[in-house]
Amino acid sequence: MAASVMTKNKTLDMVYIAMFTVLIAICSWISIPTTVPFTLQTFGVFVTVGVLGGKRGSLSVLIYLLLGAIGIPVFAGFTGGMGIVLGSTGGYIIGFLLSALLMWGMEKLLGKKTWVLALSMVLGLLVCYIFGTIWFMLVYTRETGAIGLWTALGWCVFPFVIPDLVKIVLALLICKRLAKVIKVN
Repeated sequence: MAASVMTKNKTLDMVYIAMFTVLIAICSWISIPTTVPFTLQTFGVFVTVGVLGGKRGSLSVLIYLLLGAIGIPVFAGFTGGMGIVLGSTGGYIIGFLLSALLMWGMEKLLGKKTWVLALSMVLGLLVCYIFGTIWFMLVYTRETGAIGLWTALGWCVFPFVIPDLVKIVLALLICKRLAKVIKVN
């Protein structure tokens, strides 16, 4: 009987991880047309980790990255492949996993309270911005020429701060509602 319950739980974990991997991919395909268009990738990452928890959520993000890396078009603009991951914006994609891992670490240290989730999302976004911007500057410099920090931030971070904060608020609201429906051990 206990083996049956463990098998059921592992199967359910795999289903949730797969479903939320797909959610991240779908969110990456949704582009909001503004002055600087943005996708819902970070929203997908935050909802995934917020609902599934750090371990399962991080696995979901890792699978998303691996699917994209092998060429399945799960990234923004229906793209995929190592060229995208190693390209100038690849650091932001890798930053999704760093965000998820940070959120997992905070969950382990401070628990699953709403304020912890909110803070972990904000700090996760910051980690994604930092890693992605450093990566962008290195790749851009190698391929095109030197670029200043303020220029890189102006292209890659500043236009996205407000939309990303809105995504965090929406992710928090959705996580609370989904937590009532989806019971993840």
